[in-house]
Amino acid sequence: MSWRAGEAQADTSHHHGSHRQLVDTVHNPVPATVDAIIVPTGRPVAYLQSAMKLAKYHQCTLVTISSRSSTAADVRALAAREGLADLIAVDATEIGEHVPEFATTNLLRDTKFDRRTDTSQKRNFGLLLSRMVGWEHVVFLDDDIDIPAPHDLAGAVGSLGRFASVGLTINGYPDNSVVCHAYRIAGGRQDTFIGGGALAVGVESFNSFFPNIYNDDWFFLLNDHGLRPSAFTTGVVEQSSYDPFHDPTRARSEELGDSLAEGLYMLLDDTQRLDTANYAYWARFLSRRLKFIDEIVTFVGDTALPQPEKERMIESLKAAKGRNLVIEPQLCVDYLDAWRLDRKLWREHINVAPEQLGVEKTLAELGLIR
Repeated sequence: MSWRAGEAQADTSHHHGSHRQLVDTVHNPVPATVDAIIVPTGRPVAYLQSAMKLAKYHQCTLVTISSRSSTAADVRALAAREGLADLIAVDATEIGEHVPEFATTNLLRDTKFDRRTDTSQKRNFGLLLSRMVGWEHVVFLDDDIDIPAPHDLAGAVGSLGRFASVGLTINGYPDNSVVCHAYRIAGGRQDTFIGGGALAVGVESFNSFFPNIYNDDWFFLLNDHGLRPSAFTTGVVEQSSYDPFHDPTRARSEELGDSLAEGLYMLLDDTQRLDTANYAYWARFLSRRLKFIDEIVTFVGDTALPQPEKERMIESLKAAKGRNLVIEPQLCVDYLDAWRLDRKLWREHINVAPEQLGVEKTLAELGLIR
């Protein structure tokens, strides 16, 4: 849950615990038609039961892109048992040729910061598919998200047009990085933000893309200079719980993306443009980030948590700190330069793709089966 004023016991000047002032909140939204629900999935197929129920409720297409513990064949079998006919199920191995190779990915490849995940590629394919089919309002949904009131999805979609992207409020387990989870648990004022786990996206945002980095959804929400018009709705989703401190590798792998995203959104909090993030800015920010992590270690040590739990949290924080120490300010500058090139590449890529073909012609064009 997000923090409320007066709850915090740990405070810092080195971190912005909330960026919610950057977006609007839509109360009592007017519902609209959901064209498709897009789920990048890697968990066992049973995790898709909630998404299938949502698709049936909204009488819309469910798109799943599978890897790891999920296959398109398994999804089709589950859909048949659940009585869901309007399904596009593909394997991630089928989509690579349809998504360009990005400079941001190449910049980090074979380095300590190489992120070997495919969620962003799946989401980008979902954008391309949506344009080609002719959908105007789609919802990205993670496979560990449940929506207790299905009509809340229509409310988020109904707010598109006025806003480029609309997120539902995430209840259940908070959607934060390992570092920010530790800060909250230690008493810090840590909020949540719009995320790709439950995000309604309008056609005007299909020309943005998800880079292969932690917080790819925060980058998706940006344009070259700042944040696209975005909002929360008061509709809620439930995030399944997990243990962020199970393996310190998680904190290590998140650190570059978390630093870049938090650094950029801190600029926006201070009403600065993104292009002011030069070498000197990143040198200052990375120093602040390092101090922030050190503070959390102290805050955790001062809590009344059981000692084994403290030790697990501190081990993850030390992993994040170790990765922070090898992030050079120039890498941050280079990454943003590459990101701007990728934004242009993606716009060109998606703008030349055929559009409004309908489902069957689109699948044929992409060499996929229904």
